[in-house]
Formats: sequence, C-alpha cells, structure tokens
Amino acid sequence: MHHYIDIHLRPDPEFAEHQLMAALFTKLHRWLALVQSRQIAVSFPGYSESPVTLGPTLRLLGPAVELTRLMEHDWLKGMRDHADVRGMAPVPAEAVQRTLRRVQAKSSAERLRRRQMRRHNLSHEEALQRVPDSCAETLKLPYLRLSSASTGQRFKFFLRLGAPCPQASGEFNAYGLSTTATVPWF
Repeated sequence: MHHYIDIHLRPDPEFAEHQLMAALFTKLHRWLALVQSRQIAVSFPGYSESPVTLGPTLRLLGPAVELTRLMEHDWLKGMRDHADVRGMAPVPAEAVQRTLRRVQAKSSAERLRRRQMRRHNLSHEEALQRVPDSCAETLKLPYLRLSSASTGQRFKFFLRLGAPCPQASGEFNAYGLSTTATVPWF
C-alpha cells in the first residue's frame, strides 16, 4: 500500500451524501469484481462512530500500477459530476495501520423468522409471533445502503474500523476489504 487516490464527493442539493457514497462504492465494487482485483483497498478518512458517518471521501489504496490501471477505465461513469478525483500520491510515512472490515448483525428479525420457518416448519404468521422485530440486533456503526445485483434486495453494509495495529498483508475482496490485511490510516 504505497499509493492512494482520494475521491471526494461534492455537496449536491438533490442527493444526500450517503446516497452518493453508496452509488460510488457500488460502481467500484462492480469494477473490482469484474477485473478480479485483489490489491486495491478502500478506506473512508471521514469515518466516525459519533456521529455515525463514513464522510464524503472514498480513499483507494494500492500499488501505483493497480491504481493507474483502475483509473484508466471508465468505472466512474455517471459519478464524475458528483466527485472530485484527486491525483495519486504516496502514502505518508507516518500513517498508522488499521483494519477496516464489514460486520453483520448477528441476525435480523426477518432472517430469524426464515430460520424458524425452515427448521420448525412454521407459517410466516407463526414465525412472526415467535420472533418479534425487537429480536433484531442493531449496530451503531457507519454503513452504506447497497442493493444486491443478483436479487435487487437492499441491505446495510456496516463497516468497523479497528484500533491501530502492526501492519499485516493480505488480499482484498471486490469491496476493497480484507479479513487479514491492514490499511494505512491518515
């Protein structure tokens, strides 16, 4: 992780910042999945748990060659009016290492109901009585509201920022996240 590119969202009177960030992140995810890149990571310099926000900047991190290759393609189509792409720069030497991971609530009430219906052969109404909405675990973390490309179902993509830690290497998935690798945080 020697280089980075910041993509900063411009304020827009028609779209909320979180909507634009979700659209930008979705475009990046689809492109990373298409090219099967495993070397590009993401971070959100404006990440905060109080108030809960990812901020207006998506930071792409990786080898200069990979970032250059990514930016040569038109994956930002439709977002250029909403974003300022800052030029590639080296990661500051004093940057700390942190993990950024997706986390999921233990279970939503709807998922628990489906499990009850499957395991106990219950109707939806019976499962609804057994598993009220209050059973759902809620996370108080920043998230993106995304849509599944395969099912169209909307879901919250929660992110948890780890404490500073020693650098660890690893591959990144099509969301730019890793279960093992750290990213420079600055």
